[in-house]
Amino acid sequence: MKIGELERRTGVSQRLLRYYEEQELLRPLRRSSGYREYRESDVTTVAHIRNLLAAGLSTTTIGELLPCMTAEGPKLIADCPELLLDLDREHARLTACIAELETARRSLEGIIATAPPEARRAADELAAAG
Repeated sequence: MKIGELERRTGVSQRLLRYYEEQELLRPLRRSSGYREYRESDVTTVAHIRNLLAAGLSTTTIGELLPCMTAEGPKLIADCPELLLDLDREHARLTACIAELETARRSLEGIIATAPPEARRAADELAAAG
């Protein structure tokens, strides 16, 4: 399939699909005319790339991980011990970030709770007006 069809089927722009190719996440065939020819499996690969990006992984990390992964339909399976180590590290990093954000949120909630009622009303009015 051509890049326009892959765009339509995945919802990912042609610009991003070309970027994925530059990052060697996708490897379309090249016709003699220079057009890219994508395989049916590339639709699933793009979905996996999007899923891993949403999990906070960089395209560099995804490029290292994809060869160590297999898939059962839309489900990715981590097949390599090295991959699990990388995923465990990324999971720990995200867990630490979430804990920091929760602490910051609690701190803000405590500060907000100290506002006098008239300040709260004025802030609500400003929010409603804007």
